[in-house]
Amino acid sequence: MAIADQTGLSSRTRARWISAAGVAIMLLSAGAALLPVEKGISSAVIGALLLAAGLIELGAGSLRRDTRDLAMLAGGLTILAGLLFLLNRESRFFPIVNIVIGWLALRSVILGVKSRRVTGSVRTWASIAAATDFVLALILLVGLSLSSVIVLLFGPTPAIVASFAWIVALSLVATGLLLLEVASCEREGSDE
Repeated sequence: MAIADQTGLSSRTRARWISAAGVAIMLLSAGAALLPVEKGISSAVIGALLLAAGLIELGAGSLRRDTRDLAMLAGGLTILAGLLFLLNRESRFFPIVNIVIGWLALRSVILGVKSRRVTGSVRTWASIAAATDFVLALILLVGLSLSSVIVLLFGPTPAIVASFAWIVALSLVATGLLLLEVASCEREGSDE
């Protein structure tokens, strides 16, 4: 028998919603990966993508039994990054990269703390998501100096734009996989 918690939802129902959130974020990840296929990448598109992912993650975080606050904080941070993109539509390449570096770095800290507060496979996946975001932030930070020379000489090249979109996509994949694992654990908990 599935037991309801303070959200009023059974473990099985929470698992379904969290699983749907994980799938939705994976679909957004595919959208981010396909962005370079278009003519260009606008800050509005990235902002809308991050805003949608953040809202989904915030909703899924509100369904968590444990680490609800940290899960919602990670979603809120993604919403903030999305809003910064949407509000700075005229922004150039470098301020956009700085927003993503900050978003990834802060998310890695939040997910790292979260990984210490959970157990089992969720701990593993939270650690993987934290490490993914940290490594992606480092890649952007290190690549920023090389990119700055290229952008100054040639403007934002399609290869730089493509790598930027792929970094966002990889972070969303890690988040989606984490949510799918959380949902799996919720389902297992409802069977007990």
